[in-house]
Amino acid sequence: MRLTDKLADARAWRGENLSAQWRFTLPAECSQALVESRDARAAQWANGAVVGAVSAIDPRCRGGLRPVARALEEGPGFAIIEGLDVVGYGREDLLAAYYALGHCLGEPIVQNIEGDLLYDVRDTGQDVAEGARFSVTNAESTFHNDSAFSPRIPDYVGLLCLRSASVGGRSQLISACSLHDALLEETPDVLAVLYDDFCFDRRGQYHSGEDPVHRAPIMAWDGRELTMRYLRYYIEVGHERAAVPLSAVQKQALAAVEELLQRQSLRLEFDLQPGQMLFVNNHWILHNRTAFEDDADPERRRHYSRLWLGRRGDSKNGKI
Repeated sequence: MRLTDKLADARAWRGENLSAQWRFTLPAECSQALVESRDARAAQWANGAVVGAVSAIDPRCRGGLRPVARALEEGPGFAIIEGLDVVGYGREDLLAAYYALGHCLGEPIVQNIEGDLLYDVRDTGQDVAEGARFSVTNAESTFHNDSAFSPRIPDYVGLLCLRSASVGGRSQLISACSLHDALLEETPDVLAVLYDDFCFDRRGQYHSGEDPVHRAPIMAWDGRELTMRYLRYYIEVGHERAAVPLSAVQKQALAAVEELLQRQSLRLEFDLQPGQMLFVNNHWILHNRTAFEDDADPERRRHYSRLWLGRRGDSKNGKI
């Protein structure tokens, strides 16, 4: 199924005129629940996730986070939440609070074949050209949605800023809905190509016997929601690994997407500060992190924690 009309609603925002609410302060009832949970429990860890935080916080915070859930589904598709006490909380407490709040929005899902639920996003010195994911390098990630190479993409992606970079590392967002509207208006023939299958390199995130390349369309429409799978480098490597050269029309389509991704009028830019959490709808929000330089002190280097969340219940209607 293809989307043949412009969306022209709150999802199809442009950075130059974005007016929807996307900044939220942690509700008082959530803050209180976090404090009580911190004081009452020793953090428990399993597969990188703080599991002891959820039961005490979940019931009291879900209601307070309903505006965030609505923003993810019916509004701009992303939200920044601030209000975590980075001074009073230790690192484990921050992660516990973040995990529990994320759990209020969706069901945490594993992010790699090792089974991690909380994933460290920081430069490890690895190289994308040697098969590393952009998340463990300091290179610009380019616009993408997370796990575009997987059979199932996460519905929401969360990022908690623990430490920001010394230089660079700026966050950028673009609505795939506004991008789709622009393609529909300017190059509809190119847009049609994006609804056909492309090859995505899976960056080693597959089990024995599975295909190292995932085939899927860049654009998909289910009658209600647009899903865009994209990271150009992974697509180019995927076609090389599959020994299926990109056709002339596919290259033209990718070039048209890249041209739009460079338009300043479409994108929103900001810097996350320690303690701030960003949540995005991973179906139709593309994000980028610019290249960065780290501090010489290992204790002061850029460090984020990532959550992947799956929808539960009727969260697609902005209800949790």
